Amino acid sequence: MRSARALLLIVTLTGVGCSDMAPEDFAGREPRLALEDYFEGHTRAWGIFEDRFEHLRRQFVVDINGHWDGTKLELAEDFHYSDGETARRVWRITKTGEHDYEGRAADVIGVAQGKAYGNALNWRYALDLKVGTDTWRVRFNDWLFLQPGGVLPQSSVCDALGR
Repeated sequence: MRSARALLLIVTLTGVGCSDMAPEDFAGREPRLALEDYFEGHTRAWGIFEDRFEHLRRQFVVDINGHWDGTKLELAEDFHYSDGETARRVWRITKTGEHDYEGRAADVIGVAQGKAYGNALNWRYALDLKVGTDTWRVRFNDWLFLQPGGVLPQSSVCDALGR
């Protein structure tokens, strides 16, 4: 069983999500990230949600079980929040090209789009996110960067689209 493969997931809820980075900027960087290899088996990750003022809103641990069948990657994510709440998301991810991925999950709006070059993956999608007693439609712009030793930090910038 692999654990502690993801160092920290930081999700920041902002009003504006701008970035000049492009996945192609990381072509040739090592170690090379292939989702279907990295997430095969068990992975454990720890993360936090911050609001746009960088206030800590939530902490969580997520156990991720992945299975690659040669065509699709299924990721079952079991979230355990510090306030006792739990949640589950099951991703079904298809590699659609040398650098391209598409993902679907029950709470994702439409189709998630991913591009991987070198050690980086940019993953973009929208979902309805529970924030207190409200639910916000949020657009995610996730960046994952594989580091030597198998550590995969992720940074997410989110735009709140409304309630």
